[in-house]
Amino acid sequence: MLHRENLFDRTFAPLRRALFGATTSEDPKAELSQSGVEKLKIRIEDCLYRRGGEVSARARAADLGHFYLKLGREGRRRFLSLLATDYGVDRTRVDAAMTALRALEPGEDSSQAERQLRSDLVPRRVELLKQFNNLSQGVKFLVDMRAEIISMMPETQELRALNDDLRELLTSWFDIGFLNLQRITWDAPAALLEKLMAYEAVHEIRSWDDLKNRLDSDRRCFAFFHPSMPDEPLIFVEVALVSGMADNVQELLDLHALEGDPGKADTAIFYSISNAQAGLAQVSFGDFLIKRVVDELRSDLPNLRTFATLSPVPGFRRWLDKFLAETDVAPWALIQDGLLAEVAGVGSGREALQNFLARDNWHRDEAAVAALRPVLEPLVARYLLKEKKGQWALDPVENFHLSNGARLERINWLGDTSRNGLDSAAGLMVNYLYKLSDIEQNHEDYRGLGKITVAAQVRKALKR
Repeated sequence: MLHRENLFDRTFAPLRRALFGATTSEDPKAELSQSGVEKLKIRIEDCLYRRGGEVSARARAADLGHFYLKLGREGRRRFLSLLATDYGVDRTRVDAAMTALRALEPGEDSSQAERQLRSDLVPRRVELLKQFNNLSQGVKFLVDMRAEIISMMPETQELRALNDDLRELLTSWFDIGFLNLQRITWDAPAALLEKLMAYEAVHEIRSWDDLKNRLDSDRRCFAFFHPSMPDEPLIFVEVALVSGMADNVQELLDLHALEGDPGKADTAIFYSISNAQAGLAQVSFGDFLIKRVVDELRSDLPNLRTFATLSPVPGFRRWLDKFLAETDVAPWALIQDGLLAEVAGVGSGREALQNFLARDNWHRDEAAVAALRPVLEPLVARYLLKEKKGQWALDPVENFHLSNGARLERINWLGDTSRNGLDSAAGLMVNYLYKLSDIEQNHEDYRGLGKITVAAQVRKALKR
């Protein structure tokens, strides 16, 4: 795997060429000395105060972007840290605006004072970010800048405020209504197919044969694009056209399975949704992304009746490990002296579960599988239904689909027996059902009330 620095350098390289020509390259020694920081401040102030008029301001913003892209990684860190620490809200101006607002007499028109206060509450760096957006490929510049900010945040905490500002800007520009949906076929440009292979984040595409299988006639692949980034996919959505609701991803992606007839399929299974832009992490594209694809599928294939996912549960094992370490109460009463401990040959259910999950091939041991299923299914149901982040689901995939109006439909035992599937979710997968008549109500219930719409099968698992 590439080091993170190399990944971002590779990302920025084509942007440098597009923005500033083939001769522009990063100078790894350009790491911003203290005197360089002082000169940079002058250049930033010139941009913010638009000295010389609009044309000059745009030229200065382009020059500043040019300067940023020529820096090495440490220089870019200092550049970004300067924006984060020195170009926030001007508190003097905010205090003055608040004083002016409070000084108004009762009944006096306050709209101008309120506008001034709103304006002064915006960090000054946001104005600079907006100027970058006006450049050719400026949106891509900012998306890649945020990707690097995210990579730097663990060791540079002051970048968090800058990250929040940039995420808020990008969220306003990347609503689903602004995006173009395009079907990806085997005839797509090679560069786009290579990006699909590179950015597949759920189920790795291992070869060109694997890719071709995912683009066969009984499959659909879509990508969302932004008008300002027409050559850069934002999200890939992969769909299988099948009969009935799929419960195992290895069977779904089997290279040797016979190709199905899409005209006879009654179910569309969304099995992979991958973000292709690291800089758009945690940027919401709106809550009806899946519905947009569903509408496209229905138009093309009117025989489809069911729209569902076959989804991973990526946070389950991480939560379970913590649960095992910290919990002394039920459901241990259910397994303390039961089949699980007996099969594992240890004294307690807790030890047995830890013992089994540490084994590489426990899913091939019939006795282990029989003992683990009645334990793990209630635990994953608890995780999905009870564990929250605020009022919403803790699991990120669950939160995404519930926000999009889905119902938590079914838990699939040994739905993904790949190494990643076992390590991240003990092989469990989930179906989320998109019932067209219920999507908007489910969305409202979840986003407004935190209510999870769930099928009886999952509730039953929770009560075991």
